[in-house]
Amino acid sequence: MRTPSIDVIVFGATSFVGQILCRYLRDEFGTPDKPGPRPLRWGVAGRSESKLRGVLKELGIDDAGVPLWVAEADDEAALTKMAGETRVVVSTVGPYALYGNTLVKVCAAQGTDYCDLSGEAHWVSRMINAHEAAARKSGARIVSCCGFDSIPSDLGVWFLQHQAKAKFGEYCSQVKMRVKAMRGAASGGTVASMVNVIREATKDASIRREYANPYSLCIGADVAQPSGKDTRQTNLTGPQFDADYGAWMGPFVMAAINVRIVFRSHALAGLPYGEGFRYDEGMMMGKGLSGRLRATSFSAGLGAFVAGAAVAPTRWLMEKTMLPAPGTGPSPAAQERGFWDYRFIGTMPDGQKIRAKVTGDRDPGYGSTAKMLGEAAACLALDISKKKRGGGFWTPAIAMGDALIRRLQDHAGVQFALLD
Repeated sequence: MRTPSIDVIVFGATSFVGQILCRYLRDEFGTPDKPGPRPLRWGVAGRSESKLRGVLKELGIDDAGVPLWVAEADDEAALTKMAGETRVVVSTVGPYALYGNTLVKVCAAQGTDYCDLSGEAHWVSRMINAHEAAARKSGARIVSCCGFDSIPSDLGVWFLQHQAKAKFGEYCSQVKMRVKAMRGAASGGTVASMVNVIREATKDASIRREYANPYSLCIGADVAQPSGKDTRQTNLTGPQFDADYGAWMGPFVMAAINVRIVFRSHALAGLPYGEGFRYDEGMMMGKGLSGRLRATSFSAGLGAFVAGAAVAPTRWLMEKTMLPAPGTGPSPAAQERGFWDYRFIGTMPDGQKIRAKVTGDRDPGYGSTAKMLGEAAACLALDISKKKRGGGFWTPAIAMGDALIRRLQDHAGVQFALLD
């Protein structure tokens, strides 16, 4: 039987988001020599011991006994040793399709819980197909998409549906999420992952088919399969007027992963919202002609980005001159000035409406993501017993649900509220 000495290890602690996460863990949970009000034993890991020690020194905790492990992303022996000494590994090393395979394999085999920031739906499906049997056998809970993609969407739908059940006695048959406002750019790592997805999809028709199917993550043992035969899922790919909000909408780039995680949560739960449940996401662009023009120009810009990233010479030029480099990001002050505001509207089978919002008090790609990821790792380690949720590949909502919502509201600056 495993007897881990550590609750959480941050793999990729020297990455930009990894450093923010370590700062959050220090501030919220303390260190061995200065335990915080919420004790959590945590350590750091990465491929360079000197850089790891540099991060700890920068945080003022180089002599505080925070343990570290040195391991390359493809070093199975080193990763196995590391994973054997912790309850949870939280990985910030992406793109995950390039660097995440071995760590998930090791955690699934050893019974070590795992969470990450992946927004790569095709990689998540690969990991489920390859390692779900091992995770179920070992008791490892593997939970991807524990940052801005896709905790706000996944838990936002979870929250709204449970509020609808309490108010109306049944669940919404349709939910729409709209990004009302947001300040802060996508992280360099997120952009790198998006470009890699486009690169792989350009070469592989099976990946293109996956991204054309909103149910592509409704896979694995004991997962209820939505037939989809009576349901036409909407997919905002261009400017569209939304009568429920009285405004024009544009596509939301994170919908590619968020929608699939929401549908996987629904499938893992046994389709409680009905086989015809519909869900989609978009960005509010404003009302009237100005809103329509913004929605049109934004949609065209996003389409140009995808088209450019699909062609090797253009992709190289974009990566070198236009896109944020992985490992870079905004200053702490810029992170604090950032925020995000999601609005959800649910429609009951009889047409009644229920509305909610989920908001964050930091920029989405860095400050808020690091706090969500830290609380997700702590929640897996401390709040969710193996008896309550056994091994397998889960979503944030199904693995942690209300326990994670409480943590996010109490500590991470993420708020869930009904608007009716």
